[in-house]
Amino acid sequence: MGYSEGDLEKKLLEMYPEITKFGLSLGLEFDDEKTAWVVSFEKGNHKRHAFLDKKDADSCIEGNLCIYLGVLIGQYIKDLEMEISGK
Repeated sequence: MGYSEGDLEKKLLEMYPEITKFGLSLGLEFDDEKTAWVVSFEKGNHKRHAFLDKKDADSCIEGNLCIYLGVLIGQYIKDLEMEISGK
C-alpha cells in the first residue's frame, strides 16, 4: 500500500463532502483477513460500517469515485438521520 490511513481518510472526505456536511465521523481500519478497509460512520451513538476492498481504496486514492461507497454513504446518512429523528 502506497498510502496511509490518514491519506485515505483525507481523500474520502474530499470526494464525499456529505460526510462532513451531515456531521458524520469517519473511521478507517484495515482488515488483513478481508484485504479491505473497514469504513465506519458515526454520529452520536449511531454507527454504520462498510467494507472498501483494497483495490477500490487504491482507485479512490488515484481520484476515482467509488460508486459502491458513494451509494452506501447516501443510504447511511438517510438511515442515521431517520434513527436520530426517531422517524
